[in-house]
Formats: sequence, structure tokens, C-alpha cells
Amino acid sequence: MRPDGRQPDELRPVEIATGYLKTAEGSALITIGNTQVLCAASVETSVPPFLRNTGEGWVTAEYSMLPRATSTRTAREVAKGRPSGRTHEIQRLIGRSLRSVIDLQLLGERSVILDCDVLQADGGTRVASITGAYVALALAIKQMLKYKTLSKSPLTGVVAAISVGMFQGTAILDLCYEEDSRADVDANVVMTDAGRFVEFQATAEHKSFDDDQMASMTGLAKAGIVELVAIQKAAIELA
Repeated sequence: MRPDGRQPDELRPVEIATGYLKTAEGSALITIGNTQVLCAASVETSVPPFLRNTGEGWVTAEYSMLPRATSTRTAREVAKGRPSGRTHEIQRLIGRSLRSVIDLQLLGERSVILDCDVLQADGGTRVASITGAYVALALAIKQMLKYKTLSKSPLTGVVAAISVGMFQGTAILDLCYEEDSRADVDANVVMTDAGRFVEFQATAEHKSFDDDQMASMTGLAKAGIVELVAIQKAAIELA
């Protein structure tokens, strides 16, 4: 039995509230169990130096965690003078994931920056950030189409992410913190709505894993992504 009583293939309750920030071109508050991440999309009419005069746009992300998002206070990284290696890794992962489903040429020479701020952390903050950030990005694109800043949507699909792992000998979906901290294997999976992998990060935390366990985790991840994509699409449609 899992700590919260779920079945191995069961997601925690998922909610996506759109338009959470009235000042952003697109925003979404994603809640997965006790994990909450506020995602905001900002559109800027500039691109990084390496893309100037290419006609291509850029999508990138910033990630941070509130000091009391966790059970004990974590100092703000601005107070330390620089982001941690973990933060850099997660920001790059979010950016790569979102760029996998957007045509940068159609976006034109503009940037979309996704700010992902963890309000409360109970495992899976990076995958929640990707899933919520996609909704914020899609809403920003929707606004640009409405105001004719874009004539055609540059989105080529939907992207979502979920965690899977091996816990007490069983493959499980969507790890909460208690499971994540004790899992034998921990993996983060990013996929598109077409069933294609963007990223598969798997680590043997305590025990190595074999082909059968890998297949079990992959199957759970695919099913979880299908559920998340349906929730994303419904949130965007209703916004």
C-alpha cells in the first residue's frame, strides 16, 4: 500500500487553474496532490543574441521555490548570489520540453519566458512545472492569436511530464515526497501527446533496475501522460 492509499497506477488529484495572474500573457496554477506550482508566460519582443536577425523566436524558463515550500525553510537563492545546480538543471529541462512542441520560426523574433514558482513541494515539482508551463504557454499563444500578433499558432503539439519509480518492489506512478525519498528507482518522463519521448531521466537511487522494471515504469508513464494531456487540453479550452 502506498503512503496515501493510491493504487500503483493512480495519479494524485490534479487541478489546473488558468488566468491565475491577471498581469501575465498566460498563467496557470497547477496542483498535483500537495504540490503546487504557479506558472506564468511572458512575451517579449526580443531574442537572445544568437537568434538575432534569424527570424526565429525562443522559449525558455526560470524555476524557483518559495522558502517555505518545503517542511523546513530553504534560503532564497538570490540571497546566495546564484542559482543552484539543481535549479539550472530544472530550468533547462523545462525549456527543452516546451521547445519540443513549438515551431520557433512561426513564433517569430520574440521570446516567451516561463516562470515556474513552487508554492508548495511534495514531490514532482519539475514535472508539475513542465505540465503547468505548457498550459501557460498555450494561453499566451492563444492571446497573441486573438490580438493578431500571430497569424498562425506555432504550437505543434502538447507536452506533459510525470514521475514514475520503483517503490518496495512495485512500479508506481506520480511519486509524492515520501515515496520519492525512499524509492529504489526514481524517473521523470516528458512526452508529447503523440506519444513521443522528449526526456526520460531514470536513476537507481538504492537498487539497479532491469528491462522488465523499465518497461513497467514506461507503461505507467505513458498512461499518466495521457491523463495529464486531457486535463491540460480541458483547461486551455475553458480559459
